[in-house]
Formats: sequence, C-alpha cells, structure tokens
Amino acid sequence: MNRIGLIVASALLLLMLTSSTLYIVDQRQFAVVYALGEIKEVITEPGLKVKLPPPFQNVVFLDRRVQTLDSPETRPIFTAEKKSLVIDWLIKWRIVDARQFIRNNGVDMRNVENRLSPIVQAAFNEEVTKRTVQAMLATDRERVMQGVRSRLADEAKSFGIDIVDVRIKRVDFSANITDSIYRRMESERKRVANELRSTGAAEGEKIRADADRQREVIVAEAYRDAQKVKGDGDARASALFADAFGRDPQFAQFYRSLEAYRASFRSKSDVMVVDPGGDFFKAMRGGGPGAAPPAPPRK
Repeated sequence: MNRIGLIVASALLLLMLTSSTLYIVDQRQFAVVYALGEIKEVITEPGLKVKLPPPFQNVVFLDRRVQTLDSPETRPIFTAEKKSLVIDWLIKWRIVDARQFIRNNGVDMRNVENRLSPIVQAAFNEEVTKRTVQAMLATDRERVMQGVRSRLADEAKSFGIDIVDVRIKRVDFSANITDSIYRRMESERKRVANELRSTGAAEGEKIRADADRQREVIVAEAYRDAQKVKGDGDARASALFADAFGRDPQFAQFYRSLEAYRASFRSKSDVMVVDPGGDFFKAMRGGGPGAAPPAPPRK
C-alpha cells in the first residue's frame, strides 16, 4: 500500500515538474525567458518550448500584434497665424525588440503608452505650428502625418517598438473660436437672406408697376376705341335722323315732342304747372299749329 502511494506521489511530482518546464509560445506573442531576474532568451518562433523550473527560469509573454494609441486629451495647438486648433490623432505601433522594450518600459503596455503620448503630442505641435489653418484643413494633413511619423522613428527605437502608422482623426477649432465662426456664418447667412428679400421686393414692385402701366395703357386704348366707335355710331345716327326728319318735318316735330315728354315726366311724383293751351301739349292734343285748347270742365 505504501509502495502504491509512493508511486502516485512520484508521478504527481514528475507531472508538476514537467508542467513547470514546458510552455507554449503563441504566434501572436514574444516569450521572454528570465533566469534569476535577467533576460536569458527571447523566443519568437511559436511552438512547445522547454525551460528550467522556477525559480531558475520564468517566462513572460508580450503581445507582438499591432497596438493602437489614441490621443488621451484634446489640447489646443496654435498654427502659424496664431489660430487655435484641436487635433485628435491615433498611432499604430508594435513591439519589434522585446529586450529593449522590457528594459525601458517593463512588461506593462500602459507604461509605454503613458510615455509615448506626450512625445506624439509634441511632434504634432512642431508640425502644426509651421502651417496655416487652411493648410491643416485642406492640403497638408498627409504631410503632417508623415512628418510626425518620421519624428517618432528615432524615439520608437529607444522604446523597442516600431511606428506602423500615424493618423489624424479630427481637426477642429477650439470651442470659443467655433462659436464665433458659427455666429459669423449666421450673420452672413442673414445678410444674404436680407439681400435676397430686398431684391425680390424690388423685382416685385417693378413687375407690379409694369403691370399697372400696361393696364392703364390697355384701358386708355380701349376707351379711345370705344369713343371712336361711339362717335361713329352717333354720327351715323345723326345722319339717319337728319335724313328721316328731312323727308317728313311733321314726324320730326312729333318725335321731338315725345323726347321732350320722356325727359320731363321721368317719375310719377313729378308735378308741372304749365298752360294747357301751350305748344308743349300740342302733340298730346293731336292737333297741328293753331288747334283750339280743350274745353273747360262743366260745373
């Protein structure tokens, strides 16, 4: 029984010893082997590896994939004409020298990011201060990114890393300048709108004045033509009346009497005091000149 327990204990001890000496290196990692606190070896090839058991040797793994560092805060940067810009950036980096990386930063990725951020910000400051706002917004963004990348190349070597890419995510004015720009844009849009309204009002008045003039011309021409037609009609009527009256003078006298009656007795309430024997009522009496007046009524 004791012999079986000894065999099991020996097997367990052997298994623990074997597991402490074997480790697997992933293709996405560096394996750094320490021997009593000193870097003994950096393994880059993936696979199953063997080392001495602790505390003689220990293994630390570093990520060899591309890492991203974003700008931690947005600080204003002054351009060549002393305008304040806010730039958001990011950089892509990866470890290329594990020994140098550990010597300068340890094994924590956050250490290199905390040290690298102010260096990147300073490189952007140097590039932006040489350019104008127009260049930063339109033409020189690619040159700025290339300039920052070249400035970071030497610094990256001391960190044991390689700068893969540098990108500008956003270029904007600071808050106070942005507000003033928006106010200026708003006032400019209002000025343009007022100009368009005044131009439209002037065009409207011009169109209305032209329409009124055309209306007056059309009405005047129509009145002229109407008066001409009326005059022609009156002249023809007068000619017809003169011809008819010339043929029969008694009919003419009778017709003029009827016209006089029509003009005199326009309303039933009209009252006239005249001599019944006068010439005015001759046509009513049916007599010609010299007809006797009507007999007075009997009493």
